[in-house]
Amino acid sequence: MIKIYSTPTCPYCHLAKEFFKEKNIDFQDINVFEDENGLKEMIEKSGQMGVPVIDIDGKIIIGFNKTEIENILTNNKKNSEN
Repeated sequence: MIKIYSTPTCPYCHLAKEFFKEKNIDFQDINVFEDENGLKEMIEKSGQMGVPVIDIDGKIIIGFNKTEIENILTNNKKNSEN
């Protein structure tokens, strides 16, 4: 499960969501501007107030770090194949 904690005005949030859409990867978008519980959850997981925060199966990525996202996705795919 992939969750992206984002706001409507965050350019890096849009980049992250577009990245997942281009790769046909499902994700849950949590708009922390409108969702107070989502904001609390994001802060508890990451210790951060800034967005995006991306949660890939419990692995937290702060910001849109494409390389780190690809590494986690690749490792998750390898682990599921074994």
